[in-house]
Amino acid sequence: MRVTSKGQVTIPRTIRQKLGIVPSSEVEFVVEGNTVLLRTADVAVSKGKRIVDALRGRATVRMTTDEIMALTRGEG
Repeated sequence: MRVTSKGQVTIPRTIRQKLGIVPSSEVEFVVEGNTVLLRTADVAVSKGKRIVDALRGRATVRMTTDEIMALTRGEG
């Protein structure tokens, strides 16, 4: 794995999935001797919020709140 000129690396997908890391997730680096550990940060953000944040902006159907409410109520 290579470090970019900005000091960035890509976290492999399998590791992101295992740790539940999604865009905007908070992570932290811990140095232990010559080893650096990456772990999810201890923040009070629910898994549901992380999922909603990851999905935000991905919808393909544009509906107003009134249209959605009418649809869920079975109104014409």
